[in-house]
Amino acid sequence: MSQLLRLSHISRRLPKGFPALPALLLAAAIAGVGPAPAAQAAEKPATISLQGKGEISVAPDMAVVTTRVVNIGTTAPEALHANTAAIAKVIADIKAAGIEAKDIQTSGFSIYPRYENRKDDSNEPPKIVGYEVSNGVTVRVRALDKLGGILNAVVVSGANSVDGISFAVSATNEKLDEARKEAVADARRKAELYAEAAGVKLGRVLSISEGSIAAPRPYAVRSEKMMTMSAAPVPVEAGEETLSATVNIVWEIAQ
Repeated sequence: MSQLLRLSHISRRLPKGFPALPALLLAAAIAGVGPAPAAQAAEKPATISLQGKGEISVAPDMAVVTTRVVNIGTTAPEALHANTAAIAKVIADIKAAGIEAKDIQTSGFSIYPRYENRKDDSNEPPKIVGYEVSNGVTVRVRALDKLGGILNAVVVSGANSVDGISFAVSATNEKLDEARKEAVADARRKAELYAEAAGVKLGRVLSISEGSIAAPRPYAVRSEKMMTMSAAPVPVEAGEETLSATVNIVWEIAQ
């Protein structure tokens, strides 16, 4: 309103005969006037921002195993024929152990030539002395009490390489919710501590954003260990996995 009165005062001081400011120009001038910098600063509330972290330990309830059969032959068809028969038996034995077809997936099929080891300095190209065929399957084991027997079964039936085992937790998002709640509680605890030390009080929450999420990682099992297995189930210990979540929360400092 004061700006409007000031513009009106200027208009009255114009020389006689000078046209008055058009209404549109006057409205534009008023609209272009914003609050003073001090007023803008007063409108922005003081805040306190903290990050919280929550962790929970859970026992894995499933595992993923990748195993393969590697065969060597003088010719590619010879190696392929032997490999096909061997991997077919491995898959059949996996199914016989109680694994459904939906949890068995072919992975990593390959055929490579094998070259002779030359010790002379001849410039002749290396000679192919055979072929190597590799075919694998990735198996999802939904009942960990079957894992040891399945590991033994795949090796006994012909698999001669195990790339690794990863333990997993089903319904991860639901279990992560507990870690998220702990992260929020951790952030509030720290915010209240800082507020008390500063002699202020926490006000309303202005923003909440999720940070990083950590899930279990797979670890490798060396294939040469698998070659020494007997007819007994392989001992397997799943242990526990840690799920963690972080959250960032901004509070207004109460007046």
